[in-house]
Amino acid sequence: MFKQIFEIFKSDSLYEQALVECHEMLDIDLTMFKASLESLRKSDSADIDIDIYAMDKKINEFERDVRRKIMTHLAVGSREDVGSGLVLVSVVIDIERIGDYTKNIYDLAVNHPKKLDGGSIEDRLGKIEKISFHLFEDSIDAFKNQDIEKARGLMGFYKEQISAQSDAITNDIISGKIADLATGRSAAIALYARYLKRIAAHSRNLISSIVNPFESIGYPE
Repeated sequence: MFKQIFEIFKSDSLYEQALVECHEMLDIDLTMFKASLESLRKSDSADIDIDIYAMDKKINEFERDVRRKIMTHLAVGSREDVGSGLVLVSVVIDIERIGDYTKNIYDLAVNHPKKLDGGSIEDRLGKIEKISFHLFEDSIDAFKNQDIEKARGLMGFYKEQISAQSDAITNDIISGKIADLATGRSAAIALYARYLKRIAAHSRNLISSIVNPFESIGYPE
């Protein structure tokens, strides 16, 4: 769907500006994601080289500006532009939500006294973390380049390799199956697994906009 209307964005100044801002938002999200992972998982302090809260505010400003540009264009444009505008408004919501969840990961780091180790489930947690991060990186590349085949290849990663595994970790913690984790650490791990799942879900929504019509964004092709 988005591939078909990409030329519309490029040919209209407001749409083109909105699309460029979406790309900038994704770059900020990725920087925030990297920093929050580093802080939570590899450092005994929450110190990072960026102001993650200021970056989150910047993303929110971009989101409002993208909406404003789309609304302005649609107010004076033709009815044929409505579909393309709806797609971009949907996409920008997912981008903003990814920023929120990366900020949530950093909040975990601030409130967790040491770097977060998964103990007996570290391998499982680390695998979800790695796949989620690379899915987001690859989703950015597919979206920026409107790469349909790459997007199709990425669509299947979410359900089996991230969603199901994240739920399994959370459920194992809740049911008391993980015996080696103190209360604070088990709560942090459960939250972290859920945040990774949500980032991955919004990454899937992003790339589904490339292959699906508007009404099916976020669902299988």
